[in-house]
Amino acid sequence: MKIVGIDPGLKATGYSVIDNDRGKVGLLELGTVSPKSKDGIPEKLQNIYQRLNDLIDKYNPEILVLEKIYSHIQHPTTIGTLGHVRGVICLLCAQKKIRLVEYSVKRVRKSITGNGNATKVQTQRIVFNIFNLDNRQMSLDASDATALALGYVYMSKRLI
Repeated sequence: MKIVGIDPGLKATGYSVIDNDRGKVGLLELGTVSPKSKDGIPEKLQNIYQRLNDLIDKYNPEILVLEKIYSHIQHPTTIGTLGHVRGVICLLCAQKKIRLVEYSVKRVRKSITGNGNATKVQTQRIVFNIFNLDNRQMSLDASDATALALGYVYMSKRLI
């Protein structure tokens, strides 16, 4: 079963594709979509849409795991921006008939690290160890996306 994890953002959207084959979890691809800062919102959304559409066409995943929106009181406009990106991702799921699953950051980090309050860096280290990577191969956005996909596997007990 192929699973895509996505950590949405207008400046950087992390993505990861893993394959869970009878308890063996393998990393197929990970990366970050980083639209040009000079582009407007429509162009950034188009860029994110196209890159993720190409990724989905390449791997034909069954599940897409998306990070739930978290709004911080000091950054209230973030929720609107994330809503735009999440809308594009939800549209892709509908168009491609992919099951959409949403998890909170805390829930995913608890499943991966054992601590829902683990930092991005702590989560990244665990992901590094699981897939035998180093930090030059993975942005924090991509490691969060990978954690989302792994979290789905762990929480749904699909290792067996």
